[in-house]
Amino acid sequence: MIIQAAAAAPLFLLLLLLLFVAACNAQLRVGFYSETCPSAEETVRAAVKEAMHEDMSSAARLLRLSFHDCFVQGCDASILLEAEGGEAEAPGNAGVGGFEVIGAAKKRVESLCPGVVSCADIVMLAARDAVALSDGPDYELPTGRRDGRISSLALASHLPEVNDPIRVLKAKFHAKGLSEKDLVLLTAAHTLGTAACFLTSKRLYNFSGRGDPDPTISPRFLPRLKSFCPLNSDFVRRIPLDWASEFEFDDHILRNVVTGFAVLASDAQLTEDRKTRQVLESYVGGGHATSSFGADFAEAMVKMGRIGVKTGSQGEIRKICGKVN
Repeated sequence: MIIQAAAAAPLFLLLLLLLFVAACNAQLRVGFYSETCPSAEETVRAAVKEAMHEDMSSAARLLRLSFHDCFVQGCDASILLEAEGGEAEAPGNAGVGGFEVIGAAKKRVESLCPGVVSCADIVMLAARDAVALSDGPDYELPTGRRDGRISSLALASHLPEVNDPIRVLKAKFHAKGLSEKDLVLLTAAHTLGTAACFLTSKRLYNFSGRGDPDPTISPRFLPRLKSFCPLNSDFVRRIPLDWASEFEFDDHILRNVVTGFAVLASDAQLTEDRKTRQVLESYVGGGHATSSFGADFAEAMVKMGRIGVKTGSQGEIRKICGKVN
């Protein structure tokens, strides 16, 4: 028995080593496609640039798409799957777009390198490029994700919502391994794009259930909000989330939050918690404010991009982003 155990030990160690090597090879890394598809990132950026040239609001849609993908089953492009009862049908995903840009980028990449680049990576690369092409930070993004095979409406029931109180928002972010700082920074993605007016209805017209507005809204901003989003506005009417620079990525959205000019209730909630308010003030709080917003946002995006990723032998590389192989 002793001889058998001694002989088995090297084999066991060899298996452990092989497992370790496989795990290392399966990790996300910058330049994952440098040998298998060298022009992948350049091709995705070209598709994003073209989409933004036709419609600048494409940037906001692509950035939002990455968030909504990663927060359900991880960053695996499950939101792109066209399935009855799929996660794209969840109320929290109402208005999410950019699918056609991802599809166009995927088609180009497939023509160059068939079966190599995942839709999940294209979603994250497109979000990065949308930010960079909107005068935001341009950062290195680890890639190597694989695509999920499941898209379920039930699994998308815990997305952050615009009327969530701050404790709920924090809990939802903590559940994904994200901190209060990440919550503030990823909320700052609202520097780009618009929101449907109906999302502001409760905040403007029935905040406490007595037909009153949210008292944290600046008195100078409230009439403007109400005139733009009258009572019972529908989904079609949309309002810029950052009035000063709707198509430019900057920290102005955080200044709006601090001064009572936030459009969404979830954005305004960032001032209601000591930790999130400290983060806000570290960027826009005056004399001791930092200038690291862009770099910190990029870091938060990279961190979000690691949520629940599938790598190595997990998942698949879809040929078409809307369908499993």
